Amino acid sequence: MTVPATVAALVREFRANGRIVIVGASLAGLRAAEALREEGFTGSLTIIGDEPYEPYDRPPLSKQVLKGWVRADHTKLPRLREVDAQWRLGVTATGLDRAAKQVLLADGEQIPYDRLLIATGTRARQWPNPDEAALDGVYTLRSRDDAAQLQKALAAQPSRVVVIGAGFIGSEVASVCRELDLPVTVVERGSAPLVGALGGVIGEIAAEMQRDHGVDLRCGLGVSSLEGDLGGHVRRAHLSDGTTVDADVVVASLGSIRNVEWLEGAGLASGFWGVGCDAGGRAFDINGVVTDSIYVAGDVARAPHVLYEYQFLAMEHWDNAVLGAEAAAHNMVNLEPHYRPHLLLPGFWSGQFGLNIKSVGVPPFGDEIVFTQGSVTERRFAAAYGRRGRIVAAVTFDHGKWLEYYGKLIEQSGPFPPPPPGWDQPPDMKPIPAEFPQPGVPTAIPDVVLTGHDPSERAAEFRPRPR
Repeated sequence: MTVPATVAALVREFRANGRIVIVGASLAGLRAAEALREEGFTGSLTIIGDEPYEPYDRPPLSKQVLKGWVRADHTKLPRLREVDAQWRLGVTATGLDRAAKQVLLADGEQIPYDRLLIATGTRARQWPNPDEAALDGVYTLRSRDDAAQLQKALAAQPSRVVVIGAGFIGSEVASVCRELDLPVTVVERGSAPLVGALGGVIGEIAAEMQRDHGVDLRCGLGVSSLEGDLGGHVRRAHLSDGTTVDADVVVASLGSIRNVEWLEGAGLASGFWGVGCDAGGRAFDINGVVTDSIYVAGDVARAPHVLYEYQFLAMEHWDNAVLGAEAAAHNMVNLEPHYRPHLLLPGFWSGQFGLNIKSVGVPPFGDEIVFTQGSVTERRFAAAYGRRGRIVAAVTFDHGKWLEYYGKLIEQSGPFPPPPPGWDQPPDMKPIPAEFPQPGVPTAIPDVVLTGHDPSERAAEFRPRPR
């Protein structure tokens, strides 16, 4: 038998009888399982999740669920096909033994695998003082249970809500509060809302938008402590300028933490920014060597991107989870030259204060911005971000129909300023500094992270949640 024939026989054998384990009962985990079956994998498939629920849809949690339009337990993701998997829900993965090829679980069980997909995603960053975080009325928003509890609290008509952090989730929560006619104070350490994700120029527009809708927005400040009453319910927030804000509900929107602690000691390139992998989802070990049996997908994956100087990107976006999982699943049951890269152009959307904010590319990679279409005063516009004479991103406020045009320019490394399409061009199209915070300046953490060539290096950041 020839070598190619032997290899083909081994691939067929693995597809028929191999063992694949997916850690992360998430959007990425579910779509990877579906893709594996679609690719013809008929072997053993195990899906492990720390929550007791099957994969559910997260974008509605900060929007429709909080408004009371959809119940949190009605957000289960649809199945695109039967996955025929063994589900291990409500049990946490606590370790990885690469030598024995086993995933270690909190209940003491050891799950063997031939190939492993890491899709553990992120969790909400908790309020740092554990005693204050334990007060009744203090919430985070990431999981289905988080959304159900916060929705119940908002429906009880609190006297005031304090939102700590004006990133996308914090801004969406504030928007819901105003739709429910609830007084809300937003405290943001940066100079404006969304400044870490979209820069100071867009941040000032977002600040005006929030204040016009009745938000008590306080920027350049932090919350030094939370105070509760004798019954253990939060009653006020103490700010860094010495003032206090009375509140019955506090939402800590402090960004997310990637779930990689269970990989401690496994010898993978994992850390604060996620798990390093190549563009096909194959995980790197601590020496930068590509592994043969471990893959990564979703929010926790960090891979180099050709359009952004091969810096490692971690993207908390719906399309990234779906398409990255499908690429990883394909590569798990195929061999070179049939590997498929995952080279998604990042994009996100956010609905807040009656507007749809959409973006494509990586805005913080740019250092200039130019308004190319529409009207800033009407908050209906498109703007492009540039770096070294090349367009790298675009953002729209109620002008999303043009994103495909800008996306194609980014993929082609088009010029900056870009040629605007159609009509509706503003009178002043001169590029100006985008005003992103300097690295290390505390602000809300965005949804895409550019972390440099070194897995431990942080070159720039932009993390959305994602949707």
